[in-house]
Amino acid sequence: MNGFERRKQNKIDQIYSAAFPLFSKHGFQKVSVNEIAQNAKVSPATIYNYFGTKEQLYADMLMNWMDKQLEQYERILDSGSSFPEKTKDIMLMEAKNLHTLTDEFQNAPFSELSRLLQRIESEYEQKTRRFFTKFVALGKQEGYIQRDLTEEMMMMYFTMYKNELGRHWEASNRERVTLSMEQWVDMFFFGLVGQKQK
Repeated sequence: MNGFERRKQNKIDQIYSAAFPLFSKHGFQKVSVNEIAQNAKVSPATIYNYFGTKEQLYADMLMNWMDKQLEQYERILDSGSSFPEKTKDIMLMEAKNLHTLTDEFQNAPFSELSRLLQRIESEYEQKTRRFFTKFVALGKQEGYIQRDLTEEMMMMYFTMYKNELGRHWEASNRERVTLSMEQWVDMFFFGLVGQKQK
């Protein structure tokens, strides 16, 4: 990346950093490009030059945020922690992210933006699938996931679990949920029966 591209990317990151908290707090409709520009310390023209519309900025900002979350999941998966510990960290982070995204999408208008968000969701699903394939392969390799389970079955199980954890996270004391993560992970791996006796 040359100097010009680096400066441009820094400005884009600046705009994302200013826009995300504004959209999160006030919703898409109530935030203006001028407000974002002021917080990002750039001109409104710069935002329009980079993104074209407020809708495109919002969509790109969300995609950027989701990519960063996925990078964190990758770092967790590549860490030296045990597979159950990695799973716990990923699940907890995913529950928090699901809550954040749900809030974001609820504030989105049903217009051109909803089409952009559908496209983003589709692209992100593909990226997530690559990560999940790696996650399942590692779990099978380390003996935590049955080798004969299909990737689709594991994806359905993990999604079901993640959604319930996200719902529980939203409805109750988050600190309590964090403290009970050991039980969540035990249930994830061993179900109601518990670990098989050898």
